[in-house]
Amino acid sequence: MDGEELTEQETALYDRQIRVWGADAQRRLSKSRVLVSGLKGAVAEFCKNIVLAGVGSVTLNDDRSVTDDLLSANFLIPTVENGDYGKSLAELCCDSLKDFNPMVQVSVQKGELVNFGVEFFENFDVVVINSCSLSTKKSVNDKCRKLSKRTAFYTVDCRGSCGEIFVDLQKYVYSK
Repeated sequence: MDGEELTEQETALYDRQIRVWGADAQRRLSKSRVLVSGLKGAVAEFCKNIVLAGVGSVTLNDDRSVTDDLLSANFLIPTVENGDYGKSLAELCCDSLKDFNPMVQVSVQKGELVNFGVEFFENFDVVVINSCSLSTKKSVNDKCRKLSKRTAFYTVDCRGSCGEIFVDLQKYVYSK
């Protein structure tokens, strides 16, 4: 309760959610900043869900070019037209996510995830990565742990019918 209230537009849009988890939780959600790197499979579904839920901002990072393989694993990629072949996967997904909820700020950060310094991750409350090497996952998690604030780290990967998830919430405390 920091004095900030949901706008009338937010209250109307998120009415069902507010009934489930309350206005305070929705306020906190609307301030959260999420970084998502590697837009494939389950992570595309995750992006859609958090944008619909009303997070404050989502920053996408995936410089890969669109391929037939990626098209089959990501429903956020619109029908690829001739002008879109030069765009990165993150740029194409960004356009789609903005259509789901125009109240959420969706942006693209280009570059290799391992090349970003610790200060880059200071901008986020949650970091979700996918489709990268184990060394990249460890490097990013280490950077999140070095921050002065707690930043949740998730890595998710699906390979056929198998999947993996690793969650580092650091010193997470909950109550019933």
